[in-house]
Amino acid sequence: MIEIGLAIFVLLVLSGFFSGAETALTAASKHVMHQLEQSGDKRAGIVNALHEDKERLIGAILLGNNLVNILASALATSLLIKLFGDNGVVYATIAMTLLVLIFSEILPKTYAIRNANSMALAVAPIIKPIISIFAPVTLGINAIVRQLLRMLGAGKSADESREAAEEELRGAIELHDGDEPAVKQERDMLRSVLELTEVQVEEIMTHRRNVVAVDANLPADEIVRQVLESPYTRIPLWRDDSDNIVGVLHAKALLRELMRLKGETTELDIMSITAEPWFIPEQTMLLDQLQAFRDRREHFALVVDEYGSNMGVVTLEDIIEEIVGDIDDEHDVQVVGVTSQADGSYLVEGSVTLRDLNREYEWDLPDEEAATIAGLVLHESRRIPEVGQSFMFHAFRFDIVGRQRNQITRIRVTPPADENAVPVEPDES
Repeated sequence: MIEIGLAIFVLLVLSGFFSGAETALTAASKHVMHQLEQSGDKRAGIVNALHEDKERLIGAILLGNNLVNILASALATSLLIKLFGDNGVVYATIAMTLLVLIFSEILPKTYAIRNANSMALAVAPIIKPIISIFAPVTLGINAIVRQLLRMLGAGKSADESREAAEEELRGAIELHDGDEPAVKQERDMLRSVLELTEVQVEEIMTHRRNVVAVDANLPADEIVRQVLESPYTRIPLWRDDSDNIVGVLHAKALLRELMRLKGETTELDIMSITAEPWFIPEQTMLLDQLQAFRDRREHFALVVDEYGSNMGVVTLEDIIEEIVGDIDDEHDVQVVGVTSQADGSYLVEGSVTLRDLNREYEWDLPDEEAATIAGLVLHESRRIPEVGQSFMFHAFRFDIVGRQRNQITRIRVTPPADENAVPVEPDES
């Protein structure tokens, strides 16, 4: 009987080992293990290898855990039947349930959760050969499980896996909490990187009305004067019509040519030093455009609509600023076109983007149907409002302050006093 009791004790210890190993290996930080592996820790490399095939890992651990638990229960039942007869079955059930629950489940798993990384490093070298021993069995079991999941329509596609990974990353970013300016900036940058696949260039481009362009038919000295007066290094050139962009003039190329001609503009051929214009559709996603800038080694592109009409320009700097935020000096306001008021409201130019407002003021205005604050009001109101009209959308109050023809130029935005305010239905006053 002593031998049986000792065997039960050993089996319970093994059960606790398998339970703790399962929790530790699944809860261990991937980022910490990756860093340790890069530093030369071989045990971390084993942990990362086990993570790559979680089905085999879980299958082997559960197989080993169930084997020792069932064997321990069988031995305890046989022992107690000899001591107490048929009542031994009941006693064995109660005793093994308590022993397994306390010493083989709760205790090791609690310890593993509290010390996941260190325990994972300790048990990984032991678990690896066990997985190899159980491989023939676990492979067959996993194949059966996968087939059953397919029959039930529960198989996870590659797209679903990517979405799950992205959502996990978004959740980790949101956990990066804090009101400090540095923390807020880091959180905004990380969010922006993930949103590069969701934002189109039309949402961040410089609209054509704000683009500095030069008529290519002007005399060379006049073109030089306008280029030098412009704050930009790349200037679109148009001919006959502002939509007819014939080239992009770089200020450095112009200066080199002027130096070669010793400052004389009479022989200056502007078109010979201009680059071919690069046109991109307005629906291009920022991540795709960023990659295109890298591949073409370009910093400047012209945005056109489906009819080929010029809509504006987008630059590499625009995309970078979408990630890191506007690069301002000490005299700049936080968001250009926004003026805070003493009553807690904001005077906002109609062209200010919803993304800038949401990022700067932690608002949650929807930007799926409209890119600017004026576009949001037009979309929600389903009309062109008059000056003096007020609307309530998404718990925000919008007062129309300025309008030029059919364009809303200025809006007074009053955010909800209570962050937990319930959005109300549109209301016109």
